Amino acid sequence: MQRILPRGEIEALDHNNIPRLIAPVRAEVFRLRAARLRHLAQDNAIGDYLRLVAVLAEAQHAALADCRTPAVDAQRIALAQAHGMAPVAAGDIPRDPAWRDILLQVLDRLDAAAGVPAPARAISADLRLSVRDDPEGLDRAAAALVGEGGGQIDVATAPFLMAALQVYATDQACRFDAGQLPVVSPYGLCPVCGSLPVASVVRVGGQQEGYRYLCCALCSTQWHVVRVKCTTCEETKDVAYQGIEAPGRAPEKEAARAETCESCHTYRKIFSQDKDYDVDPIADDLATLGLDVLVGEAGYQRASGNPFLWQGDDEARE
Repeated sequence: MQRILPRGEIEALDHNNIPRLIAPVRAEVFRLRAARLRHLAQDNAIGDYLRLVAVLAEAQHAALADCRTPAVDAQRIALAQAHGMAPVAAGDIPRDPAWRDILLQVLDRLDAAAGVPAPARAISADLRLSVRDDPEGLDRAAAALVGEGGGQIDVATAPFLMAALQVYATDQACRFDAGQLPVVSPYGLCPVCGSLPVASVVRVGGQQEGYRYLCCALCSTQWHVVRVKCTTCEETKDVAYQGIEAPGRAPEKEAARAETCESCHTYRKIFSQDKDYDVDPIADDLATLGLDVLVGEAGYQRASGNPFLWQGDDEARE
């Protein structure tokens, strides 16, 4: 539900000042995502998986509440500001043993939850053994997930590892304000951790009204990017929007659409809060795989993936 602003507060808003960044809120980011996933699981073809990811999100919420990862030092922040780069290096996260402690906390919550399918519990047990017996191998697997190193990705364990890596990165992101982050960063990359976005959201309310924000797949930071512009190649012409027509509703009336680009033939999904205020980029992206199939069949390639949806090598080559 949207908050109604008092008259004086409305008048105080500077509508010409577009908020450049929206940091994740520690008490809300994973809690709201879990609730959204459970809502989207209803009558969804992958409802069981969405409910499992909701359990992971609830575990992430609990882990983030007490998470205190090492603070980024002032020298690194100054270097990031000077060179327009992200102050948090995603590739450094797997090098800190603390991420494995977070993984164990997530697995503890998962094991204690009701209704978790047996295969997921078996993966949890295997990961616990890896933490004990092969921590270096686990670190390599995590590094591959954040794009560091060429290790093979195990699609079964990847969502569980990503859940822990997200908690670590989100804890870091919660500590920054816009003034500490570079004004210029490589186009399309998160200004906090340098990761790729999962999707974008056109937001409603206050100074964010009508503006589009990309959402980091790792740390959940959102950053402003102008609309009708390809988030991969920056092209502004031949950008189009594809949607699935629901019964009684035209595609443009749906909250989820794919923004396609004829220049680079890639796409990312874009979600509209004015169509559905509760959209969560990661949850809604995962729940709208039918749109990926539709756009893929039209010849467009997804620009970047969802942290809870990985393809095996054979699938990726098809």
